[in-house]
Amino acid sequence: MKNAELAWHGGQPYSIKFDDIYFSRESGIAETRHVFLQHNHLTERWGQITAESFFVIGETGFGAGLNFLCAWQLWLQTTPDKARLHFVSTELNPLSAQDLQTALQLWPELKPQFDELLPQYTILTPGWQRMSFAQGRVTLTLLVGDARETLPQLKASVDAWFLDGFAPAKNPEMWGDSLFKTIAKLSNANATFATFTSAGVVKRGLQAAGFKVEKGLGFGRKREILYGSLNQAKTSQTLREKTAIVIGGGIAGTASAHSLARRGWQVTLIERHSKLAAEASGNRQGVLYARLSPKWSELGTLTLACYLYTLRRLQQLLPQGANTWRQCGVLQLAFNESEAARQQALLQLGLPEDLLHGISREQATKLVGVDVVTGGLYFPTGGWIFPPALCEILSSASNITIKQGEVTELKRVADQWQVWGEGSLLTSAPVIIVAGAASSNRFAQTAHLPLRSVRGQVSHLSATATSQHLNTVICGEGFITPQREGMHTLGSSYQDGDSQIDVRVQDHLENLAMLQQLSPALHQSLSTASVSGRAACRCSVPSNLPVVGEVTARFPGLYVNTGHSSRGLVTGLLMGEVLSAEIENEPAPLPQNLLKAISPLRFESIIRD
Repeated sequence: MKNAELAWHGGQPYSIKFDDIYFSRESGIAETRHVFLQHNHLTERWGQITAESFFVIGETGFGAGLNFLCAWQLWLQTTPDKARLHFVSTELNPLSAQDLQTALQLWPELKPQFDELLPQYTILTPGWQRMSFAQGRVTLTLLVGDARETLPQLKASVDAWFLDGFAPAKNPEMWGDSLFKTIAKLSNANATFATFTSAGVVKRGLQAAGFKVEKGLGFGRKREILYGSLNQAKTSQTLREKTAIVIGGGIAGTASAHSLARRGWQVTLIERHSKLAAEASGNRQGVLYARLSPKWSELGTLTLACYLYTLRRLQQLLPQGANTWRQCGVLQLAFNESEAARQQALLQLGLPEDLLHGISREQATKLVGVDVVTGGLYFPTGGWIFPPALCEILSSASNITIKQGEVTELKRVADQWQVWGEGSLLTSAPVIIVAGAASSNRFAQTAHLPLRSVRGQVSHLSATATSQHLNTVICGEGFITPQREGMHTLGSSYQDGDSQIDVRVQDHLENLAMLQQLSPALHQSLSTASVSGRAACRCSVPSNLPVVGEVTARFPGLYVNTGHSSRGLVTGLLMGEVLSAEIENEPAPLPQNLLKAISPLRFESIIRD
């Protein structure tokens, strides 16, 4: 990915690559309102929006974000408090964060909007970037890449299009027949469009794709614009009864409940233990960073998208503090030749330095606060989190009811799912999400899912005079965190297929041996400290990709969110959004190839066999 190269003419950004302006020199904000808001009839249409419904705008060319900010502003002015706007935009060369901040100063009346946008616009990488604003009322999904490649991967039903790439004469590659066919395919019934250009190639392309095209008065120096609507019959979305059941009170379960609750659903969250986060999500400290692959595997791409989304949401959900989470940075040591080669390959990808960069042993020792054996990759935005605190905040909405009980059976009766426990009916709803880690396949409907338990034990070590200087998380084959309430967390052991959670001396010894590899100085300081620990089971599946989505078409309304392995802190929040988008037919926060890769449908052959 390359950021846009700009020249500044009279304080306004100008694209060097496309030799074109980003917006009207007369008034960018007036142009946006005239072309895109007025000619998509948004004021009138949004005046009829009902509570808890949503509207989807698709855009080609995010640019300086002006269209998005104006739409956001109008949405808040014209729609009910619980209505939600989804804005999906493409951008090949996004502005740098600094250039965007400079450009946005041109429109002080949009300051409430760009004050929310800028903190989430800090790290952009190729792919889908999901951001949430206005307490969940406005969602931006930014597709970073060539629109001809990203839009065909989009899963959405768009109500209005802002066609706002650089002029067809300057950027003919984008304004081709494939673009027009794609936007027609992605359009909802009665979808509209507007564009600043009146070029014949655009008019003919839209007409060929099935749009009724009209000409309107242009803005400023432009004589004419194009606008219109889809001239095809399509089936509109239908809303179901918005009640759901979630089984499991860990990160996956509470994130699923939270995402639905934000959309106005009444959610019953059932946890078999007496408190939330009682299993793998219950550790004192979990490490938050993205372990990536230089080959851009599906798992690596998914991990990066989830990591960036989680960082954005944590800033909104959970204030940093000594007991909740700390964005203290994570150092991934180059602890052997293979790992060093992997890290060098990652650095060659040109990812933003704010995401990761290489540091020497000397730099690492100074940064970390204690002596380490080697340099490595540093993730400045990473850190540690207290998972139970996140589970509590995710499940705190007034429309989430928490019940304690052991679910033994699921039954489908008419259009409802019944949840049974020890011979009695616990509750029922049309939608149910099973988020019980490896035990998610204990029901007849999910028994085919190839889930397995992987035992892990962490060790808790009392901080010492030396270890108190540890400033960042250190990772190698294991990890150690800076102290929380006078204790470090060290781990984690790995026993595939073992579901026992007794605390074992041998696992403490293995964890201490891993600490020796990370930092002999820390090992010497902590090896004689008092040791306690905790064991729990991760849930793993073949390919290590999580299992998220509707289980099978045979069981409508039955979904799962499981298989996160050791990445649950990173993947859990976005997977909750994936489920809610699927259930509500909203724009998906991931491309279709990744949705297919994580879908439970990939295991349907097991049912047939």
